[in-house]
Amino acid sequence: MGELYIFESERLGFRRWKDDDREGFAEMNANPEVMEFFPDTLTKDESDKLIERFEQHTEEKGFGIWAVERKEDGAFIGFIGLLEVGFDAGFPGAVEIGWRLDNKFWKRGYAAEGAKATLDYAFKILDMNEICSFTAQTNKPSEMVMQRIGMTKAGEFDHPKLEKGSPLKKHVLYRITTGEYAAL
Repeated sequence: MGELYIFESERLGFRRWKDDDREGFAEMNANPEVMEFFPDTLTKDESDKLIERFEQHTEEKGFGIWAVERKEDGAFIGFIGLLEVGFDAGFPGAVEIGWRLDNKFWKRGYAAEGAKATLDYAFKILDMNEICSFTAQTNKPSEMVMQRIGMTKAGEFDHPKLEKGSPLKKHVLYRITTGEYAAL
């Protein structure tokens, strides 16, 4: 609270990462339920390195994965943001919207609300033309968020960073253009 947000939604504030976020982020990433659709949980060191990667991306690109807090009480709830896709899966140069929220904050509409605010920022402030999102085919909750924010399914692909035989290898790809977003 009292934080200067980069942008906000009705209930959420989007900001740069603070040292105070590290402990909660590490706990979230160590939670098997939160990380169900990822290859593994993360250690404290891996979580810290991920924050550093997010911050470096933001410094270099002017956008990134933001820490998200609930405005009413300043509670850190996870992240939502934008990243350039860092692997080749047939959509080079794409910018991805992604989210990960602590399971204490699930089923309250925060992911969709925050993702809509992020799309608004991407299209109206950053002047982006298209945003994609993807997840493991088995991650129906995230796929439902993609649909709720107006994205349409653009196909499926095998994630190149996951090993053959992984139950997470097959991914769904969603997209939305600035024109599609403006028509919502």
